[in-house]
Formats: sequence, C-alpha cells, structure tokens
Amino acid sequence: MRILLIGSGGREHALAWKLASSPLCERLFIAPGNPGTAQCGTNLAVDVADHAAVAAAARAERIDLVVVGPETPLVAGLVDDLAAAGVQAFGPSRAAAELEGSKAFTKELCAEAGIPTARFRRFTDPAAAKAYVRAEGAPIVVKADGLAAGKGVVVAASVAEAERAIADMLGGALGQAGAELVIEECLVGEEASLFALCDGTTAVALGTAQDHKRAFDGDKGPNTGGMGAYSPAPVLTAEIEAQAMREIVAPTLAAMRRRGTSFAGVLYAGLMITGEGPKLIEYNVRFGDPEAQVLMPRLTSDLVPALVAACEGRLADVELRWSDDAALTVVMATKGYPGAYARGSEIRGVEAAVAMEGVVVFQAGTKRDGARLLADGGRVLNVTATGRTVADAQARAYAAAERIEWPEGFYRRDIGARAVEREGR
Repeated sequence: MRILLIGSGGREHALAWKLASSPLCERLFIAPGNPGTAQCGTNLAVDVADHAAVAAAARAERIDLVVVGPETPLVAGLVDDLAAAGVQAFGPSRAAAELEGSKAFTKELCAEAGIPTARFRRFTDPAAAKAYVRAEGAPIVVKADGLAAGKGVVVAASVAEAERAIADMLGGALGQAGAELVIEECLVGEEASLFALCDGTTAVALGTAQDHKRAFDGDKGPNTGGMGAYSPAPVLTAEIEAQAMREIVAPTLAAMRRRGTSFAGVLYAGLMITGEGPKLIEYNVRFGDPEAQVLMPRLTSDLVPALVAACEGRLADVELRWSDDAALTVVMATKGYPGAYARGSEIRGVEAAVAMEGVVVFQAGTKRDGARLLADGGRVLNVTATGRTVADAQARAYAAAERIEWPEGFYRRDIGARAVEREGR
C-alpha cells in the first residue's frame, strides 16, 4: 500500500516509524513531516489546511490510505473532503470530530447517554460564569469550548483564579476557541488515558498511558501539550479498563450512531479514576502526543491492517497484540516553552542517544540546516525507551537524554515517578 500521513510533530514521527515497519507499506509519504519522519518515508511540502491540495497530492502519489495525525484538520473536515475526492482516509468525519472540537458537545452527549463525567454548565456571558463559580466555590475547572492546543483548561484552586480564567477566555485570549466556556466540578483521583480504535460500531482497546502536562518537576508550572508519558498506565488495571470501555467508550459510539454521525478513528478518552470508578474528563479524536510515542513501541501487531479495518467497518475481526514491556518518553523542549521561546539553536548527540539499546528519539519541532539539526518549536524531541518495567524504561530514557547536547533545551526529571513508586511498593 501507498500511505500518506498528515502532520509534522512527534506523534507523526512515531506513527511514521510504525507504519514504515509494516510489510504492507510499499511507500510512505508524510505531509509536511519533519526531519525525523524523513528517515521513515518521503516528506511532501503540502499545506494540510488546503484540503484540495492534500487530495491532489494523494491522487498524484496514487495513495491507498491517508492517515490524519493532528486534530485541527480532522475538526476542519479533511476526512470528508478526501472521501468526496475518492481517497480513503483514517480518522473521524467533521461531525464526529466534534467530540474534540467542542467540549460542550461532548458534555451534552455524556448527559444524553448517561456517561459518567463531571457536573457542568455552559456559559458565554462572563458575569453569569463568575456568579456560578462564586456559588460553586473552588477548586473548579474552566474550559474553553473549542480547540486551544492544550492551553484551554484551567484547574482553578481559587475563585479568583477561576474568574481570571473566565475573563481571559471570554475576553478573547484564545480567540474563537474561548467564545463559549464549560465550567465543571473538579474531579478527584488519578488521571489516565485510554485509547480505542473504532469503526463506528466496534471499539478495540488501543493501549493506556499517563502523561505529564505541567512544565516542571513536581507537576509545577504552566500547562503544556505534554512533557512526557509512559505506558501502560498502572492505575488502569484490566478491570478498570474493561469498565471504561463498557461504560464510557461503547455508549459514546452508540450515541454517535443514533445522531447519524458514527465515529471511526482513534477515540482518546482522558479519564479520572475516582472512588466511584472511571469518569470521562474529555475526548480527543486522534492519537495523543506524546502518548503515541509510548504506544507505538509497545504495539507488536501491524498497525496498517488495523487502520484499514477501522475504515472499512471490520474491527470485529481485529485483535491487537502488545509487548509486556513498558515504554516511557521524555519531552525535550526549548527554554521558555510554553511561553515565548527562541528558534534555531543547534542540537547535537541525537545519534548517540539512538545508538542505545531500546531507545528511539522521535523528532517534533526540528528542522535541518545542512548537516545541523536545529530546534524549530516548543516541544522539540521525544526521547523514548522501553524496558521490563517503567523504572527500567525511565532509567534508559534519562540516560539517553543525557547524551543529547542542547543547552537551550530543558526537560522534566520526574517523568513516570508515580508509576516507579507504585512498582516499588
């Protein structure tokens, strides 16, 4: 098969790495890709926001399957436009992608289908939102309704902090994404991520992970797109995973079918494991970033036939196999991220890191200047390792990170700490 992967981040490098390993993959193209994906296939300089250009590239390269990585083109309807052009694509339709595109959409669907989640209210008026927060008290969660690149959620420890978030979001700080807010109760428990491969009717578990959103050690500092992750998530035992698939994922697919907007693609459930069981925090409609970077090394099955089966409604026949090993990734970011940061600093030593057994470095915000590898984004590298336990994978990943020479970068030193502590009990 000739496959076109859409995207340019660390998630896409991990997916390209996995797709390229498939015996079914004759040629792999990535649009626009990055220097890391160029090691797995051929990068194409295509503006993925231009759906006609993507369809034209797919026809020109005789593509059999398009795999859409990021959420923005999914919410914008790229899969619909490719289907209209006669190109098979993996990912949800524009209507189904509303599960990520609108927090309010998902909360209303949960209420309709009886899916366990936090109590919530929707607001477009700042005064009404602030009055609700004062009545409810803190801690409380303020969320922008639309896509905000991981920056649209504030877990407010005080009423004053919540009121500032309301003023910022409804005041235009996040653009159209913050035109409506969802304000919800603050769930108590441990967060984890569950992934499911869906064909509209059937859902197949696609692994579990836990990530670290805060910029600095000890879960301090501002929220980011993710500073590291590990898989599997110890808190998501087989029993809790089965419960989440039964009480959260399956009712979601059924509710989407009833609405005439069947969901096919990757359903990424952000869960809070509470004393009352798993509850849905939010949905994403694609592989996570950096979660894909720890799921792909653990998946021993060929990914390509599973993606095709999801597109064709045949997932009932698919069983995925996983390594018993753990995987852990450490995100190396440019100093200043998630705020303002400089581009163009040189990175050395990646080759020394990947020479280590069980290590792969997925590239995210990078570019080439001749033989030099330069930082070209906030999150830049994903140093990923596997090991018999999370502790083993952690030790190997940090040993690899130490081989990378990049004074302008930083990374957390405690990725996986909670899982390592749990293993030591």
